[in-house]
Amino acid sequence: MKLRAVFNDLIQFIFGAVNRIFSPTDDEYPATGVQPFEGDVRSSRSHDW
Repeated sequence: MKLRAVFNDLIQFIFGAVNRIFSPTDDEYPATGVQPFEGDVRSSRSHDW
């Protein structure tokens, strides 16, 4: 009886993980879009040493 309960808990744990992997994301990140570049482009010929 105890072995069956442990086996059922293990199966539920595995299927819960599989369900979480293949379900749609629930992230609530804001949509940021394209960010402008505000820096200097480094020349390939310049060295900092």
